Amino acid sequence: MKNAPSLRQAAHVALIALGLGVATFAAPVAQAQEAPIVQEKSPPGDIPDDQLFVTYKSPLGFSLKIPEGWARTDAVKGVSFADKYGQIAVVVKPSSVAPTVVSVRANEAAELEKTGRAIKISAVTEVKLPAGSAVKVVYTSNSEPNAVTNKQIRLESECFLIMHGDKIAALTFSSPAGADNADQWTLMSQSFGWQ
Repeated sequence: MKNAPSLRQAAHVALIALGLGVATFAAPVAQAQEAPIVQEKSPPGDIPDDQLFVTYKSPLGFSLKIPEGWARTDAVKGVSFADKYGQIAVVVKPSSVAPTVVSVRANEAAELEKTGRAIKISAVTEVKLPAGSAVKVVYTSNSEPNAVTNKQIRLESECFLIMHGDKIAALTFSSPAGADNADQWTLMSQSFGWQ
């Protein structure tokens, strides 16, 4: 999986948003002064329009449609799915306080910019999903260096913070910047449900 985002990277915003800290997945804290990588002109990483999706049911109390055939990595508080350059990560934890646009901008987004790999946040908005109200964070970042080539690419990501009862989930999608996954990300975010 050349240049594939790691669970650590894709879940970075989710972990910060949920107050779990990067140490949960033993991810190193990136240098805040890292320069953004230039976006590739024709980036790989599009999820095909004819991609089949299957429903994943988590023991953590949620379900989600994911692309069939993507590799799954389980963690204590979450799961990720990856294929080539694409990544989907979900982290769940107990919470009694729902996120708001103001609280996410002041806390999670600020921490993400400080500790992530050349993070550039473009939007923090409230959205309505079938699972309920959510705060959506849209951002770009550098990937982890490839273990063999040391090459990095520019990624674009969307993270949805979704509250239900006494728990909150951070659902994060990442792919190379410029890849056309808008329809697929919408399908998956709309499919997220609490069990």
